[in-house]
Amino acid sequence: MSTNTPMLSNDAAAGLLASTREYLVDAGQRGALFLDVMRRRGIQYREHLAETAPHVLNYGVELIVDGRNLSRPVNYGLVRIVPPKGVEIDLKRRPFMVVDPRAGHGPGIGGFKADSEIGVAMRAGHPCYFVGFLPEPMPGQTIEDIARAEAVFLEKVIALHPEADGKPCVIGNCQAGWAVMILASLRPELFGPIIIAGAPLSYWAGVRGKNPMRYTGGLLGGSWLTAFTSDLGAGKFDGAWLVQNFENMNPSNTLWTKQYNVYSEVDTEASRYLEFERWWGGHVNLNAEEIQFIVDELFIGNNLAAGRIKTTDGSLVDLRNIRSPIVVFCSKGDNITPPQQALGWILDLYRDVDEIRSYGQTIVYTVHETVGHLGIFVSGGVARKEHSEFSSNIDLIDVLPPGLYEATFEAKSADTANPDLAIGKWIMRCERRTLDDIRALGGNSPEDERRFATAARVSEINLSAYRKFVQPWVRAMTTPQMAEWIYKLHPLRVQYEALAGDNPLTRAIAATAEKVRENRKPASSDNPLLAAQDAVSKTIVAALDSWRDAQEAFSETLFLAIYGSPVLQAAVRIDPESVPSPKPEMSAEYRKRLEARIAELKSRIGTGGLRECVIRGLLYVGMTRGMVDERSLEALRRARTNDSGPRLTLAQFKTMVREQFFMLLLEPEASLAAIPKLLPQNAEARRAGFSIIRDVLSASAEISGETAERLKRVAGLFGADQEGLPRVDDTSPQAKAS
Repeated sequence: MSTNTPMLSNDAAAGLLASTREYLVDAGQRGALFLDVMRRRGIQYREHLAETAPHVLNYGVELIVDGRNLSRPVNYGLVRIVPPKGVEIDLKRRPFMVVDPRAGHGPGIGGFKADSEIGVAMRAGHPCYFVGFLPEPMPGQTIEDIARAEAVFLEKVIALHPEADGKPCVIGNCQAGWAVMILASLRPELFGPIIIAGAPLSYWAGVRGKNPMRYTGGLLGGSWLTAFTSDLGAGKFDGAWLVQNFENMNPSNTLWTKQYNVYSEVDTEASRYLEFERWWGGHVNLNAEEIQFIVDELFIGNNLAAGRIKTTDGSLVDLRNIRSPIVVFCSKGDNITPPQQALGWILDLYRDVDEIRSYGQTIVYTVHETVGHLGIFVSGGVARKEHSEFSSNIDLIDVLPPGLYEATFEAKSADTANPDLAIGKWIMRCERRTLDDIRALGGNSPEDERRFATAARVSEINLSAYRKFVQPWVRAMTTPQMAEWIYKLHPLRVQYEALAGDNPLTRAIAATAEKVRENRKPASSDNPLLAAQDAVSKTIVAALDSWRDAQEAFSETLFLAIYGSPVLQAAVRIDPESVPSPKPEMSAEYRKRLEARIAELKSRIGTGGLRECVIRGLLYVGMTRGMVDERSLEALRRARTNDSGPRLTLAQFKTMVREQFFMLLLEPEASLAAIPKLLPQNAEARRAGFSIIRDVLSASAEISGETAERLKRVAGLFGADQEGLPRVDDTSPQAKAS
């Protein structure tokens, strides 16, 4: 036994030596290739900025409207997406218009790859348009100017598609989401369904211990720093500061993981990394007026949902004016726009679902469990699932009765009923929800709301003081040359520029990398030093995450202590018993119109024909399920194609659905009692109408329980049994007519 031990030790030592030699060669080669990736990133950065209109769209485009030529010029433009080879577009389908966020980066993230918002919409047959922007704003342009420009863009898209089956579906990503919502409240007639992805609308909302970004404005003393930064930029705000704010939220990824992933998998990760960095490093500027509005009115003031924003002509921005369905897509894994900020505006505006309905609004939301902020609009998996389902079922969303719904997705399987009625690999359902479902996600206490209101008041005071005592001096000292140097020396730009030039160092890096690629010798996957390398990486990530968590916990504690101080609240005149953002009341004018509309609907309960009766009966029975399945709508659509009557447009069908829905809500018994009088005398037509109801209901689920009981009642009203056979009462008007 003892004589064999030295032999084993020698073998182990030899193996370790071989593994070490193999790892060191591999590590050195990876280091050389990593430096070359950084060099290529710098060159790519310069080339991207040198483009006239830099973007990262994965598609060809045609310029339709240049916002620089409008009466109030803006650096935005409308382009048509050229469908790639093999993609067929149906010009009668509603167009999609994707609006990208101007939050420090350049445009194109909505069409970043084939599996994207634009990609899945085109595969569903929709014409697609994109609203992007140039790196430099036009002199004096404001957020309001951009909103009015986007209205011009929508008018143009509508004019280009006069035969489309609906108004354009508009997708607003991140900050573009709130911009789209503002425009939709001012010009509701221009919009079809609105999809807002990762878009903050309720800026104070969040959960303690999870959403620290909302404390930043208060801890910096408010928006005076925004004004100061814009003054140092000679009237422009460098978007790189916004990007750096995002990076500061995840130091382990910023300082280590992003680079380590490239280094550790440099043979396969380089192209993906460079593709993303082309967008991440494409920083754009905003005018001082634009960023000040965003910070004061939205992020610190929280005035959007509260209805406290007015345009220059005195129009009030009231999100309750929106008439199109609103789809809110958010994620629990998003630390920039958590679900509370994406959905809290609903709680800010409405007391219950009935009030949502009273404004004729349809709101659909879906909450992803894990995906991060960027993944909401760049993840291929999200595009193939959520965005693909939204695109395929946009007509279902458009005709939903007013109310609050959650979109859920179920994968098709061998047990799926009527799978041919669902497009794609998933089945989308819109399930009825109440405001309590949104409250269950968590939110602020009244005391926390007063803390944020105090921070907003402090911000106003500090900004006023800065403008009066400091701003004149800063503007006087800031020359154009100084602003240019501050711009160039931003830390994010320096890291791109460091290896971007043509000099002996970069030439040596390129030559070395070329030789390495010719003689590449990667270590085997079971090399123990690779496992040790990954263990060290995980330790670094854990340390940086712990530091971030401690910093965020301290920031939250500090914010709550400072702005929860009764002395400070009293000093800035915050009432300790007040509700900082009370729900806006329904205006007397709107209430008068609503009452008139209710009276009109009640008076029309006894009018209509077979179509109205089918929709009325279908809604009455379907209400028991509390959800609408895409298979049911497809079954109804197919039934509509066989309708011998005059063809209804989608808008006309939507109007009919809404009217019948409200009639059932207002006068359910009277609405049902009117059905036999409205049905045609022809028994075959009545049977066919009832068959549509039965087939649509059975398309997605078995008819049972209360649904079956209601269906029996409707069968009696239609003069048919549950099998769709005629069963006419001898004393009924229909029997006598037969």
